[in-house]
Amino acid sequence: MSRVPSLSSPFLLGFDEIERALDRVSKSADGYPPYNIERIAGNSGEPERLRITLAVAGFTRDQLDVTIEEKQLLIRGRQQDDKTRQYLHHGIAARQFQRTFVLADGMEVLGAELKNGLLSIDLVRPEPMRTVKTIAISEQD
Repeated sequence: MSRVPSLSSPFLLGFDEIERALDRVSKSADGYPPYNIERIAGNSGEPERLRITLAVAGFTRDQLDVTIEEKQLLIRGRQQDDKTRQYLHHGIAARQFQRTFVLADGMEVLGAELKNGLLSIDLVRPEPMRTVKTIAISEQD
């Protein structure tokens, strides 16, 4: 079954990059680690923020990386099994992960915090400036 491009309308010009971003996001739909995305209202003149919270129990700060690469927020976790331990039951796996979020133009990462096994990353989207530009029409004979 072939996929019909969702942004193929002749009235949507220059949205090829958005379609590619949607394809990238759909390919990275792994369920680990679970996460929340919440909207935090702005107050006292501060803009509205977004907070991504990932459940990363068992990871230390040194085992987590948060980076921005080509308009993508990448969160990576790396753990290794402790070979010196002898387990009677080993139900908690040392697991690596990579979670990717595609960022819109202008999105900024304010910071990240690890607390009680939850990694929270705050982002802000600056208010877009509304611009109106008049285009001169030339006349040819």
